[in-house]
Amino acid sequence: MSQHDGNGVDPSEIDTKGEVFGHGIESRPIFWIAIAFSTFQIVTAAYSPLSSLPVRSIHVGFLLLLVFALYAVIDRENPLKVAADWALGAASFALSLYHLVFEAELIQRSGDPSTADLAVGTIVVALVFEASRRLMGWELPALCLGFVAYAAFGQYLPAPLDHRGYGFDQIVNQYFLGTEGIYGIPCYVSATYIFLFILFGSFLEQAGMIRLFTDVALGTVGHTKGGPAKVAVVTSGLMGTINGSGIANVVTTGALTIPLMKRFGYRAEFAGAVEATASMGGQIMPPVMGAVAFIMAETLNISYAEVCKAAAIPALLYYASALWMVHLEAGVAGLHGMSKDQCPSALGALKRQWFLMVPLGALVYLLLTGFTPMYSGTVGLALTAIVILGSSIAANMGGMAGRVVFWLVLGVASSAFFKLGIDVVVGIVAALAAVNFFVRGGRETLRMSVRGLVEGARSAVPVGVACTLVGTLIGTMTLTGVAGTFTQGLIALSGDSLFLALLLTMVASLILGMGIPTIPTYIITASLVAPILYKMGVPLIVSHMFVFYFGILADLTPPVALAAFAAASIARADPSATGWWSVRVAMAGFVVPFMAVYDPSLMLEGGTLLDTAYMVVKALVAIGLWGAGTIGFLFTRLAWWERAVAFAAAALLVAAIPWTDQVGFVLSAAFVAWHWFQSRKAVAA
Repeated sequence: MSQHDGNGVDPSEIDTKGEVFGHGIESRPIFWIAIAFSTFQIVTAAYSPLSSLPVRSIHVGFLLLLVFALYAVIDRENPLKVAADWALGAASFALSLYHLVFEAELIQRSGDPSTADLAVGTIVVALVFEASRRLMGWELPALCLGFVAYAAFGQYLPAPLDHRGYGFDQIVNQYFLGTEGIYGIPCYVSATYIFLFILFGSFLEQAGMIRLFTDVALGTVGHTKGGPAKVAVVTSGLMGTINGSGIANVVTTGALTIPLMKRFGYRAEFAGAVEATASMGGQIMPPVMGAVAFIMAETLNISYAEVCKAAAIPALLYYASALWMVHLEAGVAGLHGMSKDQCPSALGALKRQWFLMVPLGALVYLLLTGFTPMYSGTVGLALTAIVILGSSIAANMGGMAGRVVFWLVLGVASSAFFKLGIDVVVGIVAALAAVNFFVRGGRETLRMSVRGLVEGARSAVPVGVACTLVGTLIGTMTLTGVAGTFTQGLIALSGDSLFLALLLTMVASLILGMGIPTIPTYIITASLVAPILYKMGVPLIVSHMFVFYFGILADLTPPVALAAFAAASIARADPSATGWWSVRVAMAGFVVPFMAVYDPSLMLEGGTLLDTAYMVVKALVAIGLWGAGTIGFLFTRLAWWERAVAFAAAALLVAAIPWTDQVGFVLSAAFVAWHWFQSRKAVAA
């Protein structure tokens, strides 16, 4: 199943089988490295004891140390490889302290690097490439290496691709010594917001949030037509609110939902496709979106809440389209839901574990009221620890006394965030941990919390390494100005046609995203294409969300569909077939970003609430018809010409020409009424 050669490891295999990270966590040295990594990130987030560049550098040092140490554990049968891996890991971490130890000197000689600066910078950049190659295979490192080669030798290319030429010292200075290269915005976001939110999701998962979400989904849609598959969509959507990683979402929820779908008659490929499609939507589902959302906020210099606001309606439409496609497929296959007595009570599940929603609610409140993601993530993480430790003590005490203690702890902790400061909060967490050490059952809760720290560090590695490596690409574009050349070429190719520019952007995002993760796909495409769309009148955040959306869909698109491959490994299905089924399930969602570009009110950018409501209705109708045409089913099976009519009606609603809306709605109503009447006649006959 692996798509990579040599030592490269397929990310889907990493996350689904534990072939890299699972072995690493079983090793005691890896365990303590992960604990130290998480502790460092929490301390720097809470107290900011170091300036920004050393924090980024040490963050990268921990990432590289974990990657090489994990491979040392895998290669334990070969002493020479083990020694080499540990040496590379130790060198990576030692050199990551360079910016901290020589911070003052580096500032004084800024722009004039010394021989030591150049040597250390070259080694660190090479180590980043090697760690990325091992973790992700050759695709992304080869692409970034091409940009490095362009920075070094681009002056020999013909016009207009050439540049004026740059010395070795300028290139190393760009990549290593400032914040335009490997320590740029993606690395900064990884070292601050992303790690905290990954830890937040990891703690909630350890506390049982997956079970809560699954029970709620089973209780609400499990008994409906196609219920097991709808459970997968709803569960993955709920998981998306706390986990911004599509692959991780596939692994955590897919282990439960894919076997459930197969048990109720869904083919393995379809079960994997539904889970992959639903899980990838987690990256655009507020409040905890994927790493790209944080990078977007920093790049556009807007609040993270603004990004969440723009993403909210498209995310809901994405999941609505997935539910609709599952419903139609269930109609084609004649699959029914589970019996009600097999489904747990959604209300009962919320009553049992309502306290797990407290940190998520606090996070949403803080983000929407204007607090920074750093502060919001710190509060959410600390509240999660307090809720987990406090509920453990309350459960062991039992009765009214336990409930009183829990509410008292929660009240004091909540007031502490707003009035008493972080020191008091840390004291509360430490006190609760100490009490859990002595009460019955409390030590298991402490072990669960430690597992949360380790799992958080583990999950941060692929994201962090990708963010670091893609800095070389950004550094090349800012150094050489190649983005401007590309922009001029694409404008000429599109002929000033917005639709053609959007189509080319979609194709570029899908092709790039097939071989590299969502983060670099977004960064590359947004850097090159978003300025073009902006010149054509598309608001910046809408153009960036357009690129982001199709970067996510690329993970579902064969021939290289990482999310589909991860789901296929759980479903024991053919990866390629699962990928094509994923495209089919997600097909209705392809229309959403186009509609948002033509009317930004769909992303709450301009217009009134009435405009937004109209766009939502229009999008839902278009999704409904597009899905019916794709699956070939509505009330009954559709003939080929009926599918063509459904596609035509949907296309009219997507188009931005004023008269097409009226024609599209009339055609839609006529088609649905006629098909319903025909289906009733067929049933009567």
